[in-house]
Amino acid sequence: MKAPAEYLNAPVLYLSYPTGEAAESVPVVTYDDALLAVEAALADAERYRYLLMRALRRHRTDEPAVHPSLGSSTPVVPMYSEEDMAA
Repeated sequence: MKAPAEYLNAPVLYLSYPTGEAAESVPVVTYDDALLAVEAALADAERYRYLLMRALRRHRTDEPAVHPSLGSSTPVVPMYSEEDMAA
């Protein structure tokens, strides 16, 4: 994955006072450049999500999941009544 700064392929500006003295040490970029960087980051995130889901599907086992035994003393009751299920 890229670092956040790697998505920004634009010149970085620094604020300064009319005297030439630096106003703040925070870098400034244009709105359009920032928007392009965010769109690129979101596209990469979608791509990484797709690759992760594909890998999970490939490595999924068909074996049933092992659940801890609840024992015979635990009653199992439906969450909804039959009337609710019919509605």
